[in-house]
Amino acid sequence: MTDEHTLTDGGLSKEEQAVLDEIDERNVDFLRLQFTDILGVVKNVSVPAHQAEKAFTEGIYFDGSSIEGFVRIQESDMRLVPDPETFAVLPWRSGEDGSAAGRLICDIVDTDGEPFVGGPRQVLKSVLAKAEEMGYSVSIGPEPEFFLFKTDDEGNATTIPHDSGGYFDLAPKDLASDVRKEIIFTLEKMGFEIEASHHEVAEGQHEINFKYDDALTTADNIATFRAVVRAVAAQHDLHATFMPKPIAEINGSGMHSHISLFDEDGNAFADDSDEFNLSETAYQFMGGILNHAPAFTAVTNPTVNSYKRLVPGYEAPIYVAWSDTNRSALVRVPDAAGISARFEVRSPDPSCNPYLGYAALIAAGLHGIETDADPGDPVREDIYEFDDEKREEYGIETLPPNLGAAVEALEADEVVSDALGPHVSEKFAEAKSQEFSEYLTQVSDWEKDRYLETF
Repeated sequence: MTDEHTLTDGGLSKEEQAVLDEIDERNVDFLRLQFTDILGVVKNVSVPAHQAEKAFTEGIYFDGSSIEGFVRIQESDMRLVPDPETFAVLPWRSGEDGSAAGRLICDIVDTDGEPFVGGPRQVLKSVLAKAEEMGYSVSIGPEPEFFLFKTDDEGNATTIPHDSGGYFDLAPKDLASDVRKEIIFTLEKMGFEIEASHHEVAEGQHEINFKYDDALTTADNIATFRAVVRAVAAQHDLHATFMPKPIAEINGSGMHSHISLFDEDGNAFADDSDEFNLSETAYQFMGGILNHAPAFTAVTNPTVNSYKRLVPGYEAPIYVAWSDTNRSALVRVPDAAGISARFEVRSPDPSCNPYLGYAALIAAGLHGIETDADPGDPVREDIYEFDDEKREEYGIETLPPNLGAAVEALEADEVVSDALGPHVSEKFAEAKSQEFSEYLTQVSDWEKDRYLETF
């Protein structure tokens, strides 16, 4: 990171020195150096705070062969290099003596000091570098949803919702309003700007929206958000899950993502003369999203369970189309103009690796700009009501029906695979193909209930 910032006399950037100063001022005695594996699972190495300067100047070594999707045993030595702009004090880790724990999100470098191509954060950085070469920066505003479930007497997670509330309900039905409030206060202490929070449609389901930011910061924030939600829930003897569909026959959890590009003139998606306030660039980007949707679905919806959410009837999009009025389409254009002009991709879910998911989405959109992609006309009717013949008439395709089909689409799509890079695309496809194969061999309770005594 030091090559990107002005160095102090001590060889640290001003940003790094500011972190060291804050560590002293706030009595931080331990640091969590955080990163994610290719599946999006947050990993961390804890070090004493006095190792912070060494972490900035030399990095902290770790065994990369033990991390999902990283390197082989004979290539195991890797280093974590903290990004000083991600420093935050963890509000729930304060000690009785006034000490505190801090968090730094890290980039990963190999033994030669080069950015590790298999690091999810580096994958997103590479895609954003391409956007910058094209003259754009990327802003994303996510809407992550989650469930709060009760725990049993031994502290294990159940699927019993914490409350019986519905969409926008208040107490007493929404028993989790105080938990949400505490989550919000904790996030704000860590630098988040919260825009809204509410009870979602399903019992025990919630949504907290934080302000849009550049794509890298947003991906960092999603990883932090999930950790904060789980930590605060656990303090209330609850289990928070970002599993897309934890309970059958009710709504699942999505992570709708609002995207816009900015250039030297402002919001590159804005055109007030257009019916939908969108520019030609916005339509091209949208066209790329629609063209590559089957492939990036493997990354934005990366679990077997993700496809239990992507079914008709539960407000989740399965049709590759766009609209300004209905939520059955993959892309929705909200009523916004000027600096707020944007569109919303509704398919991602909160189980995805945010770095890889957004890298795939952005790469698809940029390819749309490069190829002058056409998203077609908006579909203002309820696509759920269309039969196969009418969908064919409108040229509307569906998202992959399961993880196996999504991985096949990913492997066949050079644009999305190239954006992930050969290392990540190969390791990711390998892990997800194995996951799907294991799923196919399992016998579910539904099957036993339906067939065991019938045949």
